[in-house]
Order: sequence, then C-alpha cells, then structure tokens
Amino acid sequence: MKFTSTRNDSTIVSFKQAILNPMPEEGGLFVPCESDDFRKWILYTNNKTSFQSIAGTLTSALINKEFSPLIAERIAAKAFPFEPVLKQLDSNLFVLELFHGPTGTMKDFGVSYLVSCMETILHYTGERAVLIDDSSTGALAASLSSALRDKKFLKSVLLFPKGKACNLQERDFVWNGGNIYPVEVDGTEEDCHKLIRSIFEDKELCKSKNITLSNTANIGRLLPQTFFYTYAFSRLKELVAGDIYYALSAGNYGSIIAGLYAWQFALPVHGFIIPATDNLRTDVHQQCTILDSMISFQNRPANDPANPSNLERLEYFFKSSELLKSFVYPAIVTKEQKIKACQELFIKYNYFADEKTSEAYAAAKIKNSLFEDEGAVVLVAQENPLHHSEFIKHNIGELPENLKPVETNRPIKTGRELLKPTDFDTLKKIITQSL
Repeated sequence: MKFTSTRNDSTIVSFKQAILNPMPEEGGLFVPCESDDFRKWILYTNNKTSFQSIAGTLTSALINKEFSPLIAERIAAKAFPFEPVLKQLDSNLFVLELFHGPTGTMKDFGVSYLVSCMETILHYTGERAVLIDDSSTGALAASLSSALRDKKFLKSVLLFPKGKACNLQERDFVWNGGNIYPVEVDGTEEDCHKLIRSIFEDKELCKSKNITLSNTANIGRLLPQTFFYTYAFSRLKELVAGDIYYALSAGNYGSIIAGLYAWQFALPVHGFIIPATDNLRTDVHQQCTILDSMISFQNRPANDPANPSNLERLEYFFKSSELLKSFVYPAIVTKEQKIKACQELFIKYNYFADEKTSEAYAAAKIKNSLFEDEGAVVLVAQENPLHHSEFIKHNIGELPENLKPVETNRPIKTGRELLKPTDFDTLKKIITQSL
C-alpha cells in the first residue's frame, strides 16, 4: 500500500517514508491512496482467530511490498502480547474493551504497533530514529515506556510542562540505558507544542535524523486501529443478524477514520455514533456536518504535529457530504444524559463505564432507531474505568474490583535542568545526543 497527502494527491510515499517522515511538506496528513478488498479473508475469521493473527495478516496485506508475510506476523507478535475483549451485554448491545494493554488505554495498541514496525524497519536499514512528542497527560509516556523497552534503534524525546513529568521509571531514562529522554519545559503545554512545531519546521533536521512522531499524526499509529473492527466482527458475525454500528467518543477522530478505512477494506460496518463535537456536529436536519468543510485544505494552516486532529483525514475520505451523513451519526449529549447512561449500564448490566463510554452509550440511545431491527451497537471503551474512578464512584458509589489497577500520573524527577520554552538549540542537541 502507498500513501498520499490530503493536500497533494501527486505526493506518493511508501509506508516506511510515511512513518519516518509523517508530516507532508504541504501541511497535510498521510492517508492510504489504494483500496484493497479483504472481504474473503475477513469473512473467514471467527471467534477463534486471535487479534495477533488478524494484525499479522492485515499488516501483510496492507504493506506486502515492504514486508514479507513472515516479517508482518513477527511485527504483530511483538506488538500484541495483549488483545481487545468483546463483551455482550444483551442481544443487541456489546462493549469492545481496548484497555487490556500494559497501561490500561487504547494508546497501548497504536504505540506498540508503531514501535514494532519502526524497530523492524530500522533493523533492516541500519538506521536510527527519534520520536518526539508532548506527554502532558502522562498517558503517552506510560505507553511509550512499555513499548520502547529493550529496543535498539529507536529512542523517544518526551516533553512535559513544568511539574507534569510522570509515568516513567528511572530505568527508562536514556542516561540510565533506557530509550526515553524526558525533558521538563519551564512552561505550559502550549510551550511544549511550540518546541515540537519548531523541530518539524526544520525539514532537513527531521529528515537527516529520522525525527518522527508517535501520536496519530503518524499513519503508523493510526492503521492498527483498523484491526479493532475486524477483531470485533470476527466475534459478532455469529451473534448479530442485522447491521452493526459502533458508538464511541470522537476524541481526535482517529478511531472513526480507522473504522472507515476498515469499511473501505470491505469489512461490514454500517456506521459510527458519536457524541457531537464543536467541529463534527448535527445540522438543522439532525444530520452530520463538518464545520471546517467550507474552507479548502489549501487555505488552512498546516496540520499540527504536536496536537493533531484526524478531522482532515475524515474530510478527505468523504469527498461527498452525503456519504458522510450515511456513516457518521453525531448526537448532542447533555451532562445529565451522560450520568444517566453510566448509571443505566451499571443497573441493567452491572457494567462500570468510564465517562467517555457513558457518553457514547447516551448517544447510542438517542440514535437507537438505527439498530432497532435486529441490528447491534458496539460501545468502544478506550480506557480502563479505573482511570476515571472519580466519575464512576460519584455516579455509582463503587468501583470495579475485577480490573487490574492502573497507575495514573506517577510523578518523576529527571534530575535535569528545566528547558526554556525558547531554547530550540538545546532541544536539537538533546535529540542528537539521544541517537
């Protein structure tokens, strides 16, 4: 599979090029420029097919000109010693849990896959690369620390706002033989973003040092999310006679566009129900509309490597606004509806739902006419509920006891001086030293 830019169809790159240099020069984002039909293979899967097998086969099918089937399977095997869990709540309601990785968030899947792909590529080319990202919430730091351990060719420079450095262990630090160089910036999250933007403005530096990203601006972080839907279908096809809809938090729209790529590969997906956002909302006819779509890509600022949104990928996918309305169903959800949804999931199904899953369930209830006739809705749970313990305890009065505890925002001390928000030269030196 080759990839093109949302802002220049004449730009065609390989998978390797797209993940090592994830920001096209014209300011767009990389997207698949080919559409393969995996229908025969997808329909062959069943509830005995492991997630690892699905990931290996799809990796081989998607990028078979760069990886042999054996290497593709090895990438998946190393990336996924864990897998999603699909639970049935009633005859037409399911939950796809994506938080059974090492740190309890969906990020584990994308980060682990990207790291496994990159380490494999770098092993064969003899190159090295550096991931540079902001980890203001600490979630990305936790996933990267797990995925990068024992890797030989790949390092990470992680920026934290002052006082927010967390979720790493001393063994992860580059100066202790690890693969992460934590940098605490004497400023805010936006100051971290400005430093990352300044790095990617230096095209020659990024190209010569293979400086890349582990957030979803990188197509290699996004592609493994297509595997979720194939995995869910392999479990659902014997249980559901009608249409299948997925209800999920919009987030930065990555899971939605990944689901649409899965549909493009001939996976049976009938639509996505989301809580409406400021940019992806309902029009006067209660149909989906994208607020920015009136402005052409060329008249917009370049996509932000530090704080990406996949909305542009979504717009590129839907050349027709009518097609968008046939697949994406936003619903306006109030705070009260979200709380009621959380409580209903517990009372009716004894299910502890985090804040985002509760909001998705509320949206599904609003749009329930879509799946009334033998159809089904799958709630996509992206985070361990214990990450949202305050929300759950406030609304339900107790916490789940059968889930693996998760550590959140564990502070760290780097022992290094704070980086000034304008000290671009020192950050360049840190990146070079990390290699």
